[in-house]
Amino acid sequence: MARQGRAEGRIIGLVPTMGALHEGHLSLIARAKKECSPLIASIFVNPKQFGPKEDFAKYPRAFESDSEKLKQAGVDVLFAPDDAEIYPKEFSTYVQVEGLSEKLEGRSRPGHFRGVTTVVMKLLQIVQPHHAYFGRKDAQQARLITQMARDLNVDAEIVVCPIVRESDGLALSSRNVYLNPEERKSATVLHRALEVAKEELASGVRDALQLKDAIQRKLGAERLARVDYAEIVDAESFEPVVRVSKACYVLLAVFFGKTRLIDNLYVEPKAPDVDELVFHL
Repeated sequence: MARQGRAEGRIIGLVPTMGALHEGHLSLIARAKKECSPLIASIFVNPKQFGPKEDFAKYPRAFESDSEKLKQAGVDVLFAPDDAEIYPKEFSTYVQVEGLSEKLEGRSRPGHFRGVTTVVMKLLQIVQPHHAYFGRKDAQQARLITQMARDLNVDAEIVVCPIVRESDGLALSSRNVYLNPEERKSATVLHRALEVAKEELASGVRDALQLKDAIQRKLGAERLARVDYAEIVDAESFEPVVRVSKACYVLLAVFFGKTRLIDNLYVEPKAPDVDELVFHL
């Protein structure tokens, strides 16, 4: 269908997923549906992006209900390859974005991003979309994929879409199902910590250490929260900043029990040489 669609001058969209679909995924589908036809969604739980002690075996899988959700959302084609189709026998070629892949999530999860960029490149090569849609909750992943597509002259636009949240602020994630009721309640501290950062920035604070102290105090007050990292980084390089003066991310990775969740706040100047900031939470 992808080749036929290109031959007919149609705009092909791709939404890659690992299944266990929630409203965040469906928001990507809705955006892509407005801009593309045909629309292809993939479900593939990628073994190459899980570490040996991570949750590949227990990662939530709900293929039948996911398929129905995609059908109801108007997806034209579901691509659900098995492991051997993506990684044939003696597979040995990987894609890695140097530098960006070793920071933050890459430091906490060695090899993770090599698996992500490799499978995304494979999907882009197989489907040949004009647009591919990703969520901003995985901000570093989206940045890496954008860089990869640029560096390797991929003929697809990488579209990064807003975070979708529960009514209490918790960012939607397939891993939220791991949380017990007490952990689920505690996990809202991620959003509350980002709100603290937003309030500090809105009040004129620009010093990164001062912001991190405020964030750490909020996270530290939550008994069940175990912080992996809380950082303020440049939105392009993902290097830590000393002062918020251009586009940045406030990035959080926190454990609740055995479940590790991430979240972020994107901050950018309202206009060049203007101190007022715009927030995307």
